[in-house]
Amino acid sequence: MIDVENPCVIMSQDKSREFLHSGNDKDKFKFFFKATLLQQVNELLETIKDQLNNADSIVEELEKSIKPVMRELDELRQKIKNMEHIEEISHDIDNLKKKLAWSWVYDVDKQIGEQTVKLQKLKERIPACQERIDRNTVLLDELKKELIEKEENVRSLAKKTREVHMMRKNMDDSITEVVKQKVELEAEHDRHTDMLGKMNKRLRQLQAQLRDFQLQHMQHTQVEASQIEEDIQNIQSEIDYAHSNITRLKEDEKEFSEELSGILKSISEITKEITENDKKIQDLKYETDDLLQRQSNKVTAFGGQRVLNLLESIERNNRRFKSPPIGPIGAHLQLASDFWSFAVDCAFGNLLDAFIVSCHKDLQTLRECAKQVNYNHLRIIVYDFTRPRLNIPDDSLPATKHPTVLSVIQSENHTVLNVLVDQGSAERQVLVQDYEVGKSVAFDHRIRNIKDVYTSDGYRMFSRGSVQTILPPNKRPRAGRWCSSPGERIAELKNEVADFQRINSEKRGQKRKLDHDRCNLEQKITSLKRKREPEERRLANKRLQLDDAKKASAENNSHTAVDTSELEEELKHVKNDIQQKELLLQKANVRLTAILREVDDRKAAYKTFMDSVNDEAGPFNNASSELDLAKEKLEAAQQEKTHYEGVMRNKVLPDIKMAEEEYAELQQLRQDYFKKASIICPESDLEVLSHVAGSTPEQLSAKINRLKLRFDQESRRYSESIDDLRELHDQKEHKIFRKQQLYAGFRLKLNSCQKALDMRWNKFQRNAGLLKRQLTWLFNEHLGKKGISGFINLDYKSKVLSIEVTMPQDASRDTVRDTRGLSGGERSFSTLCFTLALHGMTEAPFRAMDEFDVFMDAVSRKISLHTLVDFAAAQGSQWIFITPHDISMVQAGDRIKKQQMAAPRG
Repeated sequence: MIDVENPCVIMSQDKSREFLHSGNDKDKFKFFFKATLLQQVNELLETIKDQLNNADSIVEELEKSIKPVMRELDELRQKIKNMEHIEEISHDIDNLKKKLAWSWVYDVDKQIGEQTVKLQKLKERIPACQERIDRNTVLLDELKKELIEKEENVRSLAKKTREVHMMRKNMDDSITEVVKQKVELEAEHDRHTDMLGKMNKRLRQLQAQLRDFQLQHMQHTQVEASQIEEDIQNIQSEIDYAHSNITRLKEDEKEFSEELSGILKSISEITKEITENDKKIQDLKYETDDLLQRQSNKVTAFGGQRVLNLLESIERNNRRFKSPPIGPIGAHLQLASDFWSFAVDCAFGNLLDAFIVSCHKDLQTLRECAKQVNYNHLRIIVYDFTRPRLNIPDDSLPATKHPTVLSVIQSENHTVLNVLVDQGSAERQVLVQDYEVGKSVAFDHRIRNIKDVYTSDGYRMFSRGSVQTILPPNKRPRAGRWCSSPGERIAELKNEVADFQRINSEKRGQKRKLDHDRCNLEQKITSLKRKREPEERRLANKRLQLDDAKKASAENNSHTAVDTSELEEELKHVKNDIQQKELLLQKANVRLTAILREVDDRKAAYKTFMDSVNDEAGPFNNASSELDLAKEKLEAAQQEKTHYEGVMRNKVLPDIKMAEEEYAELQQLRQDYFKKASIICPESDLEVLSHVAGSTPEQLSAKINRLKLRFDQESRRYSESIDDLRELHDQKEHKIFRKQQLYAGFRLKLNSCQKALDMRWNKFQRNAGLLKRQLTWLFNEHLGKKGISGFINLDYKSKVLSIEVTMPQDASRDTVRDTRGLSGGERSFSTLCFTLALHGMTEAPFRAMDEFDVFMDAVSRKISLHTLVDFAAAQGSQWIFITPHDISMVQAGDRIKKQQMAAPRG
């Protein structure tokens, strides 16, 4: 069937011009959507979706229609259950009456037992109180002696403390005197410094006067030369000022850049640390979840929840096995010591998760069970269960004192141990405590019969010929799967997670602060660059002005000498004074340095003395504390003795007397209740009833009253027979079951249809995305033949399509987003390229294009015609091109036929 409505099958001139000249992106999208047949598929999927929604609503209504009948069925069941209990209620009432009679006897027996225990405890308090009183009496005598000794010790230490205080006061006075001398020397140093500053100021004034005098004389002799020199100085001052500013800005910029580099390095380090901590947290949480699962069921350590599902499936299919499978292997092992748990786990690896069967048929059955519970890649070992425990001779074992894996594992099942020997070489794998010992055993001694060496922390070492290999432990090790106390390990892991989370929180806070500092520094560096660049330009201009001024000054360089002898003499005198003051200032600095050193030495000596004083003050403080503690102990012992004497006199003896009276009353009450209960029923009849222990008389009475009330209510409540109710119940239950099966079949089919629809929607969306990219690639490929580039923006959500074209002669390289901005030939060529792109994405036995080259210039028409012919020949389908222009440039061939119609008559 040929879809003539597809614009890529029949492309008329009107359709082409209407498409490219339309300013509506939605119309362009509809053109593409229909040409690629996406519209047809989309409408089909939408129709199926509506039909599925309607069907789902119908099935949901059918499912809801069962609920009223099910409620009636539940009410009917409750009626039957209540009617069956009416007779049971009557029988229970009679039994409870017998229990009630004897419960009074047993209740008194319980009270007698409690009173006996209470009386015994009260009598036991007499020797305990007396023992406390005697013990406190002895303790009081000892504490009084100790108190006298401690008081004497405190008096001796107090005398030494007063002597230490006198020495401390003398050292304080000495330091004060030295500090006073330091202050005076600092004042003298400041005076010399101030005087030297004034002399320097006078020196600068004289030099300025000398320069002014020379300048005035030069002004009188040669005005023009003076003006040039002044200009040079002004320009030089401006150059110096600008150079100083630029230097300062560069130094600030360099300082900020170095600080920014340090901050970036810190941010990188913190980010790396946070990432590493997050990874550690994930590993710890993984280990915690693993331990939590093992804590509930240790079998989950060897396969997780999957192994539990598999064991349930094996139990359901138990009859299909010739012999029940054994597994997982790890669940049948015990370790002699938890120390080797991780090493044994690394040695056996996934072998611990494997199952053992006795024949190939059981292997197939176990595979089916594993498939039912989605336990993929289950390792199954076929082994003879009747084979006895393997006897390994001594000359086949490693000649070393270190244990082997076989020596540290235990199992009640010989088959498990045999498999670990045959499949895991357990007798040839040696266990060592640490890395260095492992290297020595594995490589240095060349011990016989060693296959691998495992350290307690999981390193594997082995030698094969001349090659020595060391493999590190797993990057994310599992906790020992035979851990005897997973609760403690879980608590440790949670604490570690909390510590890492706290560290990460602190690191993120530091990173936020550093990011803020980084932004501020970047802003400061940018600001400095903006200030420095105009200063550098200004400096360059001033240097050019300085060169010009110096050239002018060279031409007017002659001037007469100036008599400045008086000023020079005074200037020399001031310089000599300055040198003398500088010598005095140096001497003052030496004295000040010496007194500062003496101040530091005396302060250091004072600190050493105070440290020794504090050390000596420790025994005094301890002695005072011990004295106060001894007084408190003496007072506490006296109070405790007085307390227990009062307890013995006011509480213990009166409580014993009262308890003995209550015990006698309970014995009499028990005899009365026993007589009454024997009249109602013998005690031997209670053997056929449930025992009354744990039920009080009040509880039994309340229960009898409730049962009587319920018996009366149930008896008046139902008028139907129980047989009629059971027959009606069976009919309704059968009817509901048939409807549930029918509706469940409907729901299953709907779910299958919905799943298929979702799969097709996903394929449709993926294909639409691929077509979107393919369209842009093909469009740009065809445009490139004329040196044009372009891009197609396609949005399925908004249902719009826009075209962007960039012309080669456009120096600005601006993109034309509306094809109406192109010339007639460019529009036609763009139409052709877009059409060819769509042709490459669709299939048809033949295609027709009418006046595809209208408004094209000669070059565009030639390129377009050759492009179309080459495209049609390469695709192999039949094409019909209709054009009013010259086609002589097209060469006829076996697959190309040209037909020219006569010109219309005038």
